[in-house]
Amino acid sequence: MLGGRNGARAVILAGGVALHAVNVFIVTTILPSVVADIGGLDLYAWNTTLFVVASIVGAALCARLLHGVGPRGAYAVAALLFAAGTTVCAAAPAMPVMLMGRLAQGLGGGFLFGLSYAMIRIVFAEPLWPRAIALTSAMWGVATLIGPAVGGVFAEMGAWRAAFWSMVPVTLAFAVLAFLMLPAGSKGEGGRRAPPLAQLALLTLAVLALSVGSLRPDPLWNAGGVAVAGLLIAALVVIDGRLGSRLLPTGSYRPTTRLGRLFGSMCLLSVAVTSTETFVPLFLQVLHGRSPLVAGYLAALMAVGWTGGSIASSGLHGGAERPVLLLGPVVSLAGMLVLAALIPGSGGPAALAAICVALTAVGAGVGMGWPHLLTGVLRAAPAGETDLTSAAITTVQLVATALGAALAGMVVNMAGLTEPGGIGGTASAALWLFLVFAAAPVLALLAARRLTQGG
Repeated sequence: MLGGRNGARAVILAGGVALHAVNVFIVTTILPSVVADIGGLDLYAWNTTLFVVASIVGAALCARLLHGVGPRGAYAVAALLFAAGTTVCAAAPAMPVMLMGRLAQGLGGGFLFGLSYAMIRIVFAEPLWPRAIALTSAMWGVATLIGPAVGGVFAEMGAWRAAFWSMVPVTLAFAVLAFLMLPAGSKGEGGRRAPPLAQLALLTLAVLALSVGSLRPDPLWNAGGVAVAGLLIAALVVIDGRLGSRLLPTGSYRPTTRLGRLFGSMCLLSVAVTSTETFVPLFLQVLHGRSPLVAGYLAALMAVGWTGGSIASSGLHGGAERPVLLLGPVVSLAGMLVLAALIPGSGGPAALAAICVALTAVGAGVGMGWPHLLTGVLRAAPAGETDLTSAAITTVQLVATALGAALAGMVVNMAGLTEPGGIGGTASAALWLFLVFAAAPVLALLAARRLTQGG
């Protein structure tokens, strides 16, 4: 896969994901410092939620962008949007402005992320798909080395804005590289379909309803946010495909189809990581007295585990992957329970070592099955919907992240993160966050059993 023309294509595929992933870890690491400087603790989870909502829009529209301006133009547009949003974040005087920058970052990042999966199906032969997906996952591992270092160093210097500024020239250099290395011509079906604007609007409103519901530690207010979000998602499922356009390919919403089971397993596995990792640096700094740099690296262990699990299992085939689809959720569940027990406390080196193992285990459990779930999705693409299915991989993953982040914000605020706050409130928030989201790998195990038994 890394030889000849495939090598150049792999550089672009990996580079787009690396930009997105490095930014995620930089922001996760510096966010406590950002809040301490410009305020906005009650909007802490919104930094992830709005970023991911915008990423969903970008991922859902990437097939149309690819068809309209070709690979060269699509990557250039995505990178420039990402750079513009990063610039706004770097200059933000208050949290509302920061959130505007995160929206622009998310849109560009969603294009970059979605284009990478679209390019897998377009430029690589089918036997190389699991390897290409593992390469994509490996970029999250690379990001764990770079992101926390950049964010942590600048946070400890009291210069969190410089962490954003450092991303701008790198992003612009990637835009130039993509423009020089990729072909100008387009390929795919995306231009034949109208964009699913109504579905995207409903999905965005659903995530925002959950986020608004998380702003107050009031059970009735929280329940209202969940109810409104549920109704909006139900409306999305009903209208998807009936307006001449689709957000997800045919059969995605039905658990009786293989595609529906694959997407469901993806959501349940990934939400254990994506819903909790945003708060891990905050918990480790407040409850365990770790510096921003150390806390950022410890939080990144989830991604390290995800990458390691993906690479280790990517060569399995011919039925050998079925045991890891069952083992992965068990490993993640064990990690979540250990985190629920140990992070709320303030134990010594032994407890911290166990936390490190647990963080890695949560990610590894997801990564073990990830290449095979995504390869299964690509192979299960309905006729005439191959581009849509490729883009839907990113869309589904980001939807799970957005809804998970919004629900995580609701859980921690209800548990006392902002009221009463302090050590006690943060400890309570950590306990309930990991306990609640331990349900995700349990449900993922049930879904994996159906996949391995029923095909």
